[in-house]
Amino acid sequence: MKFLSSAVTAAVLLGASSSSVLAFAPIHGNVVSPRRTATQLNAFSLPSWLEDIFSPPSSPSSSSSSTKNDVLDCLVVGGGISGSTLAHNLHKSGANILLCEARDYLGGNVISKRNDEGFIWEEGPNSFATQPSIVRIAYELGIDDQLVFADESLPPWVNHNGMLHPLPKGKGGKGPKGQLELVFGSNGVLNFALAGQLLSWPGKIRAGIGAFLGHAPPPSNKEETIREWVTRILGEEVFLRCIDPFVSGVYAGNPETLSMKAALPKIARIEDISYSIGWNKVGGAIFYGGLKRQVELTKERKADPPKKEWVEFEYGNPGSFRYGLSTLPNAISEELGQPVGNPTMKADSKVRLKWKLVKVESKANDLFVATFDTPRGKQKITTKSIVSTVPAHALKNDVLTPVLPESSMLVDKIRDEIKRVGVYYPPVAAVTVAYPKSSFKDVELANGFGNLQNLPGFGSLNPRTEGVRTLGTLWSSSLFPGRCPEDYNLLLNYIGGSRDVEIGQMPEKDIIAEVDKGCRQVLLKEDAPPPKVLATKVWPTAIPQYELGHLDILRKLEEAEAKVPGLWVCGNYRTGVAFPDCVTFGYEHAKVVMNYLDSSKAEEEK
Repeated sequence: MKFLSSAVTAAVLLGASSSSVLAFAPIHGNVVSPRRTATQLNAFSLPSWLEDIFSPPSSPSSSSSSTKNDVLDCLVVGGGISGSTLAHNLHKSGANILLCEARDYLGGNVISKRNDEGFIWEEGPNSFATQPSIVRIAYELGIDDQLVFADESLPPWVNHNGMLHPLPKGKGGKGPKGQLELVFGSNGVLNFALAGQLLSWPGKIRAGIGAFLGHAPPPSNKEETIREWVTRILGEEVFLRCIDPFVSGVYAGNPETLSMKAALPKIARIEDISYSIGWNKVGGAIFYGGLKRQVELTKERKADPPKKEWVEFEYGNPGSFRYGLSTLPNAISEELGQPVGNPTMKADSKVRLKWKLVKVESKANDLFVATFDTPRGKQKITTKSIVSTVPAHALKNDVLTPVLPESSMLVDKIRDEIKRVGVYYPPVAAVTVAYPKSSFKDVELANGFGNLQNLPGFGSLNPRTEGVRTLGTLWSSSLFPGRCPEDYNLLLNYIGGSRDVEIGQMPEKDIIAEVDKGCRQVLLKEDAPPPKVLATKVWPTAIPQYELGHLDILRKLEEAEAKVPGLWVCGNYRTGVAFPDCVTFGYEHAKVVMNYLDSSKAEEEK
């Protein structure tokens, strides 16, 4: 659900990048797998009660014995995108692993569906901002031929004063050409500043002063919220009309409690870079820090280019797989020996589904013992190392405290300044609806993008000041090919979040009614027919909020973790909420685990 347009946060105002990011945040052998058919990757599981009947007795790998052959190298707890990609990378590196997940599928909040009417939709994250880690793992799993990418020129839109306003975007040009398009193109920054109607002239002037001339310095000894940071640098109007809806799209959060440095560290860092420029040290005009960072990124990417055998991609361009994001965790499940849709947990599989972690304890010889509730009763696993990627709220009831007492901070740390206990996860509903194209408003959109009925963009955002309850609407049928019949438009709507927690308790029909109302306010004709409702998925605990005090919690957790070698407490509350953040974590943290295992083995052999 992440409508991150750096054209808003960086190119327009900060000058950082032309990329666009789209994700939910929401708000989970060493042989390369052969390329798979869509049927294999999108098979449906049997009901859980049938799976219990057909599940075999506990396998030897589930033994509580600590003999050398029964001890795992690494136990990965949590089969969301972070955990499943970590398991893939460890397995590929030759480690003896087991991946345990409390649900009956891998992928966490990633759920892709399709029906026989020709609709394909997501019930969690909608897409990813393409990064090398995603293309790499798709290649390794043999599913890179299923990657699909959005039209780079299509912008996000902001609903304001009864109109849709495009945010600046390039036209898909590469390198310097793309940067020129971003600045001088028909939907570039200059056109946005001079002819765009989203910001008033006073708002544009205020933003221009902060971006190009300078702004007030950051307060000392105070952690700024997103609202405080943006208002100080670019003014209140930019915050209300650009950044507030963006934050709703990324975190479903409240910018008055979200920490700028915790939630948007890459953007916050641009201010530090700005002050590092000698002649810019007084005012810290942020545009020049953005330019410097763009040069750094270009050098970094040239120094570590994508491999020639990978499919071509553009950094940050919205992407997915032909039949949805679940293609990735499904492929990992098959690679690890647990075909999707198989009602029986295979004894030699590296995956255990419906295994809920109960407790982790230490054992002699620097080993850990993890206890799980499973369909076959309590099971114990002995392992040299453990990586937890489960949500923070899943660690309540002292799951990790026997080995890491400080882990309780994630669920019981009191932060009086924002009235929070532990890491907060607000409810978010993902509602997928479709309407005939002819029911959309017959209006021509700005900057030559064409008629609204064709939905020329990747979605619309609703500032909280506009009175639309839906946070944002992704134009799914415009993003990727084949998502719905040609005479329909498919919309994925996100509603709820930390400023609308009532959504978590509302009846489904009332949620659908609110979404339909929002679509009619922004996109549809007055006489549009009722929506074709494909799915309503309410996530009671959707996206971790990186609020004030979050960095302090993580700092103390990291200090405590350093005292318990072989144990890592991770997850998207620590490494980033976006889909590519989770995939990159799986790649990078596998190196950390393998280094630990190698060094431990070297010590044993001395």
